[in-house]
Amino acid sequence: MTAAAASLDPDLEAARDVLATEGAGLRALAASLDGGFTQAVALLAAAQGRVVVTGMGKSGHIARKIAATFASTGTPALFVHPAEASHGDLGMVVAGDAVLALSNSGETAELADLIDHARRFGLPLVAITGRAESTLAQAADALLLLPAAREACPLGLAPTTSTTMQLALGDALAVALLTRRGFGQADFRRIHPGGRLGARLRRVRDLMHDGVAMPLAPPDLPMDAALLRMTERRFGCLGIVDDTGCLVGIVTDGDLRRAMGPDLLARRVGEIMTHTPRTIGPDALAAEALRQMNAGEHPITTLFVIDQRRVPIGILHVHDLLRAGVA
Repeated sequence: MTAAAASLDPDLEAARDVLATEGAGLRALAASLDGGFTQAVALLAAAQGRVVVTGMGKSGHIARKIAATFASTGTPALFVHPAEASHGDLGMVVAGDAVLALSNSGETAELADLIDHARRFGLPLVAITGRAESTLAQAADALLLLPAAREACPLGLAPTTSTTMQLALGDALAVALLTRRGFGQADFRRIHPGGRLGARLRRVRDLMHDGVAMPLAPPDLPMDAALLRMTERRFGCLGIVDDTGCLVGIVTDGDLRRAMGPDLLARRVGEIMTHTPRTIGPDALAAEALRQMNAGEHPITTLFVIDQRRVPIGILHVHDLLRAGVA
């Protein structure tokens, strides 16, 4: 499709109008944030229990996502359906919890019992709504007011811009809470152990081979003996260490090909080694190890793991990353 044709495509025009409208809403939301946001973060951070996130209809779908984002970034949270709350699920909302309630109108009838429960037991209540004079806004301890913005729906009826602002505001709360708590990569890995994300957050020391598994040799080792050692260890390389045990070079399959000649087996490994091998520390993330292997014009398949003195303490192969689900 040509650029001219694309500019006349009604589907593309509708999509662009939606994105532009919702983008304008997000910009207005960012500009409207004030001390109420700081107050909301403080209330949620101070909760000794969980953050109970609730909402009805489309706001409920957004509330579920916000609760999931909170939980995955170090803020214990759960979603409670407001209608189910009136039929027994209020028992899930206990002392020490805080409540984050979403309603664009602020008059969602199904929220009434949950709001009353929060007020009765003195639970902090944070409201995300588009109406400052609404019942929800008036009951809240902290108000996050959505700015007036046109819904992206051409009828002006379907929640679109308003729910996008709710979702973005939930993300803003989650990140502010994450920052306030000092939630780091180690914490993230602890609660994301599964899947590729969890794998990429594993440390090199968790995946490396150490001890006798490492293929190491002194610089004066003859190449015939070096080839045998490389074959035994099956990493396709040989780390060269000096008298102090520090890594000073590496011999790889590529080095062997470049040095191929009738006198190869009579030479010493120090004569053909690469003097500046790529290395990595044991506390680096597995994802960083993968980046190092793929860096530059010539990707590699192994990395020696060294300590602060450049003494090799392990070796990592790309197959280790593949098995762990990193690569």
